[in-house]
Amino acid sequence: MKNFFSNFFGRNNDPKSIVSFDVMDLIYSELYNGNNNFEFKMKGVHDTISVSLYSFPSSFDHEEGRAEIKKSGFKNAYEVLNEIYKKINIGPVSEEQMLQELEYDYIHIQFYTEPSPEAKKYLKHVLHNFMIFFCCTNSLETNDFRMIYNNSYFLDYTKGILEAESIDVNDPKNETQKIGFKEFEKILQGICQHLNIALPESVQLPLQENLLPEEVEITQETFEEFIRLVSRGSIDEKLVQKQSKKLLKNFKKGHTEYHEIVQGHWAFFEIIDAWNSDWKFDPEDAEAFISEMIGEDLNFDYPEETYSHDLFPYIQSALEKRGFELMSYDTHGDNYLFFVANKSDVARILELSELTKIEVDSL
Repeated sequence: MKNFFSNFFGRNNDPKSIVSFDVMDLIYSELYNGNNNFEFKMKGVHDTISVSLYSFPSSFDHEEGRAEIKKSGFKNAYEVLNEIYKKINIGPVSEEQMLQELEYDYIHIQFYTEPSPEAKKYLKHVLHNFMIFFCCTNSLETNDFRMIYNNSYFLDYTKGILEAESIDVNDPKNETQKIGFKEFEKILQGICQHLNIALPESVQLPLQENLLPEEVEITQETFEEFIRLVSRGSIDEKLVQKQSKKLLKNFKKGHTEYHEIVQGHWAFFEIIDAWNSDWKFDPEDAEAFISEMIGEDLNFDYPEETYSHDLFPYIQSALEKRGFELMSYDTHGDNYLFFVANKSDVARILELSELTKIEVDSL
């Protein structure tokens, strides 16, 4: 009955949803009483997920924060908070409360997803920022929350949070939000698993599985499997053994410098059918090099004046008919290192990419 009346009066506390006050409050308690800033990995999620508990005004009480506040046209952190509260229909912090130097906590969750089909022409991954602010709805006690969101990098944190928009996760405004809002539910489940939070039985979980990566020992066999898959089994077994030993040795060194990390990877990709291309390439180049990689003529239809990454959908469509997919080693530069994989192997290649730290992208 309590939840019924809470929802009747507009609270974000659907007992079946993981995006509810009860769940947010459990996460908040763990952050407040334990580690208030951490990162962790989840299966199928690019890079790490960042979870932080921040507070107005203390989290902004440093030289850089004060400079950002002034640059944004405000006198103090409370004024920034009140500007955010306007967007999400929360009453402002009063002068009296400011003088009491009260703290107002919020949670910032940051993670990456795959881009929408349109954005895939320009981006390999999209960053999502969710900021959760707590409030009171028809109560004198905190019993509700509001969220703001953006998908930009916070180079100026104050500016970033001010530019974030009020959201309802059930009402995305575009494809990027649709992808991010759906993934947000899984991210919350992963956070709860990471923090060992026991969720209410009423919550309907997005996935009925462990979302955290198991501890996997990286061995020579791990690299052997990766080599066989990305080469589509075209490499002699002796060479597989030789290259897997080299890649494992490079992996165990734990390099942090870019050139040291990629040196061994480049040497490996040079021995398989790969195409190193500038970021600018013509459709004729793509047809020629991919035909060579798959050992058969590949022709695909494309609109006039279409070049480079804009060709990806047309290339992939043509390759899919043959059971292939174009992939790329992430050079972190302005060039591509393309290779062709069996469509059925792509998911496993991406899993092995995470394990071996050989960064491979699905285009």
